[in-house]
Amino acid sequence: MLDAFIIEEIKRRERRREEHERPVVELPLPAPDERPRRRTETEDDKPQRGVVVIDLLA
Repeated sequence: MLDAFIIEEIKRRERRREEHERPVVELPLPAPDERPRRRTETEDDKPQRGVVVIDLLA
């Protein structure tokens, strides 16, 4: 009979081999730009901010 260490080592090697043989899906991703684009905000892009007062006591 084989030693427990040898049995575990065989199982470990089989699992590693199965992981390497498992098919892998590769997604075609677009290549990233050389540098990230910086967005500049203009007056038109800024959201309108303000205050709304609601009187609930009337």
